[in-house]
Amino acid sequence: MALAELSLDKAFMLLEPGPVIMVATNDGRKRNLMTISWHMVTDFTPSLALTTGPWNHSFKAMMKTKECVLAVPTVDMMEKVISIGDCSGKDTDKFKKFGLTALPAEKVAAPLVAECIACLECKVTDYIKEPGILLLQGVKAWIDNERKERRTFHANGDGTFVVDGESIDLRHLMADKLPF
Repeated sequence: MALAELSLDKAFMLLEPGPVIMVATNDGRKRNLMTISWHMVTDFTPSLALTTGPWNHSFKAMMKTKECVLAVPTVDMMEKVISIGDCSGKDTDKFKKFGLTALPAEKVAAPLVAECIACLECKVTDYIKEPGILLLQGVKAWIDNERKERRTFHANGDGTFVVDGESIDLRHLMADKLPF
């Protein structure tokens, strides 16, 4: 048998979701950005989930306002996005420090991030305290169709990342399951 045991504390790395995204918030006084890779789509509506909790500055804003923006950066923003996740919004204006442009959203007070390829305005619908899962409902979606760089990047969970590559179209095999 070629399988070797993997330490259980590294098992999450086998299923690490992607792409790395930023969560934008506005608590009524201050806007903020958080980098996160632990998120998932839960259905086609779009209903989403992400893992965070009270240890995170942005969590407090999301619980207070019940809203956020999920911003999807591309590979050309990779180092900036990782650095955003390495400092706290408690004492840092991340938009200013990292030279990002906050744009007004339409349905939430949290800002869109102009440099990202896509943004999704969301409402917080629930929080599951254990294990720290925020449930979100997308209410407005934005995409920059003119952006040349379209590749996103995915965390491996150990400080390394994978960049999107070639797309393979197998829609014909699952046409009955895809949204219109």
